[in-house]
Amino acid sequence: MSNKILIVGGVAGGASAAARLRRLDENAEIVMFERGTYISFANCGLPYYIGETIKDRSKLMVQTPENLKARFNIDIRINSDVIGVDTQAKKVRVNSADQGTYEESYDYLILSPGAKPIKPLIPGIDSEFIFTVRNIPDTDRIKSYVDLAGTRSAIVIGGGFIGIEMAESLRERGLDVSLIEAAPHILAPFDSEMVAFAEKEMTDHGVKLVLGDGVEAFHDKEKGIEVSLKSGLQLSADLVILAIGVTPDTEFIKKSGIELGARGHIIVNEYMQTNIDGVYAVGDAVETTDLDGQRAMVPLAGPANKQGRIAADNIHGLNTVYKGTQGTSIIKVFSLTGASTGFNERTLQRMNVPYRTIYVHPNSHAGYYPGSKAIAMKLLFNDEGRILGAQAFGSEGVDKRIDVIATVLRLKGTVDDLAELELAYAPPFSSAKDPVNMAGYLAQNVLSGQLDIFTVKDLETLQPEQVLLDVRTAAEYEQGHIDGAVLIPVDELRERMNELDKDKEIYAYCGVGIRGYIAARILTEHGYKVKNLTGGYRTYEMSKYSPK
Repeated sequence: MSNKILIVGGVAGGASAAARLRRLDENAEIVMFERGTYISFANCGLPYYIGETIKDRSKLMVQTPENLKARFNIDIRINSDVIGVDTQAKKVRVNSADQGTYEESYDYLILSPGAKPIKPLIPGIDSEFIFTVRNIPDTDRIKSYVDLAGTRSAIVIGGGFIGIEMAESLRERGLDVSLIEAAPHILAPFDSEMVAFAEKEMTDHGVKLVLGDGVEAFHDKEKGIEVSLKSGLQLSADLVILAIGVTPDTEFIKKSGIELGARGHIIVNEYMQTNIDGVYAVGDAVETTDLDGQRAMVPLAGPANKQGRIAADNIHGLNTVYKGTQGTSIIKVFSLTGASTGFNERTLQRMNVPYRTIYVHPNSHAGYYPGSKAIAMKLLFNDEGRILGAQAFGSEGVDKRIDVIATVLRLKGTVDDLAELELAYAPPFSSAKDPVNMAGYLAQNVLSGQLDIFTVKDLETLQPEQVLLDVRTAAEYEQGHIDGAVLIPVDELRERMNELDKDKEIYAYCGVGIRGYIAARILTEHGYKVKNLTGGYRTYEMSKYSPK
């Protein structure tokens, strides 16, 4: 006897589960319910369609109901909203545009309801000039409005991934764009000194950033909308994009007995099973674990697709395990790329996990080959060398470096592994010492005691008995330096080191850390106590950047 499997929601998790189920079992009865018309679309591509980087709307459609039916023999029911689940009777209650309200029984149930945009109770939030971005109809409404001849300005509320992508897309369309973020910085996965690269890129491209300020109220005007902020600042525009985050769309199961987390996410185990036998859940609405076993909610397409496949496997009896989320993500910010994986500093501090930090600024490929661009990389690791997280920004080669580190992190690797990796090299693509290797080498030097480092934050507690030493050139020093620094270029250091007091600790820095390392080794060999600023003046400069 074949199983009857109901899937609530399509897009990434649900559609992936449906296709996998059919490949495993030709005889299973598979029914997919989708509240809207579109069952599988590229929601990550929606901002780029609005910005007209993607010009053909049909390219956003990953699968149509007709295609899924023809290829996988799946009963697709669009415009069908599942409004309740009876786990005792093993039935769902459906509100259908065509069939009215009815019940459907199941042997297995996969929940993939996704997440919906947060709309806080702010005065004026129901204005017709305020839009959210979740699906194809949302996107059509925004694009139609932006296409109007009189639309010249927009305000984006929220500095997460969708907010940044929307701000860029609207700016690319020629609109005046302001972005408001209540937190001190945009893009929460990145630490503040790293995300400054993205903030500078946005302001350089004409986006006005308003950070550390929240919305007090919205007010419709004769033409457009006014946003009043808690600081008293008022901004006006033709439209507002609300992108302050998402919340799991799980209201319909709150009385089902299915266990939910504090924020409404469906709690699942490593098999994507809920606490109810025969009920699985995947995607943005679930609460899983990270690689260290801590509870995690990560609304990303990659994990959702994997979870859909795993749920299908386990219904079929394959006992496939989801081994945790590490939050690997990437974003385009105009001509810049930012990517991260694993934990950032804020998370590690909150978890009381000891860690070490290093920064490197290597070139994307061999410096003598045309077009090489610097990559700013940050690596977090523990005293045993195990990699805890990484972040990077640059114009080229960021994606493959973070992907390599993400792979080593997934396999519980160490900085020794980064140093030892044999990666593809030719001058147009990399250097003989790849940026990933360079990060590994520096981390090895720190752990072995070959190099003692300090970070930008340590400058705040510098004492009189500690000397700040700039080992760059005089020209670089004149263009900008850290207050109080003594200048002795590294190439003059051997002849001039007697100008330094051996009884004082030397805090050396250069442009990105390499010359500082050489200076530290020279001075250490001559009996000085030396620390080198990891990431150098470049990291210091970005840590002080403010878009205001």
